Amino acid sequence: MADAGLTPRKLAARVGVTSKTVERWLADAELIPHASNREDACRALGVDEEMLWPQAVKDRIKTGNDRELVHSYPYRSACPSTVWAELVEGATEELFLAGYTNYFFWTQIPQFAETVRRKAETGCRVRFLLGDPSGEVTRQREAIEDVALSVSTRIRISTEHLGRLGAVPGLEVRYSSPDDAVNHVSLSVFRFDHDALVTPHLARLVGHDSPLLHLRRQSAGGMFDRFSEHAEELWGRSVPVG
Repeated sequence: MADAGLTPRKLAARVGVTSKTVERWLADAELIPHASNREDACRALGVDEEMLWPQAVKDRIKTGNDRELVHSYPYRSACPSTVWAELVEGATEELFLAGYTNYFFWTQIPQFAETVRRKAETGCRVRFLLGDPSGEVTRQREAIEDVALSVSTRIRISTEHLGRLGAVPGLEVRYSSPDDAVNHVSLSVFRFDHDALVTPHLARLVGHDSPLLHLRRQSAGGMFDRFSEHAEELWGRSVPVG
């Protein structure tokens, strides 16, 4: 404050708080102001936040399993299509798409079918886990969503695209078992090597209106592994399509 030529009253005016608030900041080193106030104070004083409130900076650094959360989106549709395309393109070992319909891949990612073929032919394991279009859970979900492009139609669009690829070594397509259908429709897991996009489906909402988490594996037993194990368990009891 001395270097900037500011008194507590002048700094308070620049930040938009009372003089007493600034005096409390000075008196209590452990008191951390609101983020917007910290930003305004640092701008007024011409210093970095770490100099004034190092604990606030430290608290923002992710530790432990929290490091695996790359980004969160309130809606799946809020995740840029470039993120999906880059993750698909970057996968070299494992491309496991365990959404209930996986329909949006064919419309959202250019030349997705050829990418799938190329990935499988170059040694990447490519798996699609779909819901059974004629299953009871699918029928119930259609009644809940009540949209023109029904769940069964979206699943069949995916199977038609995959069918046109023919027999491609390394490409596997299955339906989840009837016993697992509820668990499958309520949680979509999309794995791209050590990255995953996960969508827990909220009641009565279609997939693109549900939240999405972008995870990146950092250690054993973290969030990435937990969701991957869920998808693998469903896969282990699934049945081949056709």
